[in-house]
Amino acid sequence: MSVPFSLDRLPTLSRSTVDRQEGLRGNPERLRSRWPNARVVLLDDIGRTPIRQGENTLATRKALSFGDTPPGDAVFLGESQDVDYWSLPGSPQGDPVTVKMHGSWGMVEEVPQVDGEIWVDLRGYGDLLDDTSAGLFTTAQALRHWRRQSKFCTRDGSPTELIQLGWASKCEAKGHEEYPRTDPAVICLVHDDSGVNGEHVLLARQPIWPVGRYSVLAGFVEAGESLEGCVQREISEEVGLNVWDARYLGSQPWPFPRSIMLGFTARADMSAPLVPADGEIEEALWVSRAEVQAAFRNSQFRDTEAVPTPIGGGTATMVLPGNSSIARVMLEAWAHATP
Repeated sequence: MSVPFSLDRLPTLSRSTVDRQEGLRGNPERLRSRWPNARVVLLDDIGRTPIRQGENTLATRKALSFGDTPPGDAVFLGESQDVDYWSLPGSPQGDPVTVKMHGSWGMVEEVPQVDGEIWVDLRGYGDLLDDTSAGLFTTAQALRHWRRQSKFCTRDGSPTELIQLGWASKCEAKGHEEYPRTDPAVICLVHDDSGVNGEHVLLARQPIWPVGRYSVLAGFVEAGESLEGCVQREISEEVGLNVWDARYLGSQPWPFPRSIMLGFTARADMSAPLVPADGEIEEALWVSRAEVQAAFRNSQFRDTEAVPTPIGGGTATMVLPGNSSIARVMLEAWAHATP
């Protein structure tokens, strides 16, 4: 008997084993006393961090190599297995060389390598990290983006300084405090109305994406809007379809720069015309479950570039989202479901 599909695993960037309770951040004396045994996650100017080649953990640094006490720009990430973790800016030292590796969407990327370490980004490598490393990297990336956008007070425009060990800022003029923001966005897998889970899924491509790259539809929640209302509005705006039976699946932080992706599924009439929004959607089409399954088979190996999968019985091809995206987990769950 068919049942409504659900996510069969946690989205990549939702994994974390780190304790980040506010009470830990509110005890600076405790944190300073534990600094000598703490570890530091480095992030370079474009958000990459080092890992040891062939390993799935972050190549963290000893905290004492940055001084006897936490530097002013150090951000406390949390505690795991009785070890405190912090984040600091950093970059490859020495004489790095450039190597190629496979990142998001199966694309080949060039990254720096030095002293047995490669500097990788979260989109392209997050899925290969263990749970603790994935959680640390995601949190560090989110706070880094927030700090870059919060150097001035939104109320009076004066410069701000970090407080609460990187989890808040205070303006110099009036002492106004501000905290990291997360912008909610819905991402929805729309399938047809055949059976419980449908036979086809709606995929689309943005104009800035390479030809053949497709994903499910997504958009930001507007002020005064419910999540279900956002699902209906975004699908209608982007492809001209009315959807119903919106159902929540799961969520994933997406710190590019500060989103939380709220995964939904919904139904739509496959016979209704698709009307891609001008300037937002280059192309939208219905794809069968068999075609989605074939696309996943063609992209299951990380040591080869993703192979475009023929769709629609013609010359069009398809590459699906990378492993770090909740879109990937949603599509995999749907592809494995019984119609």
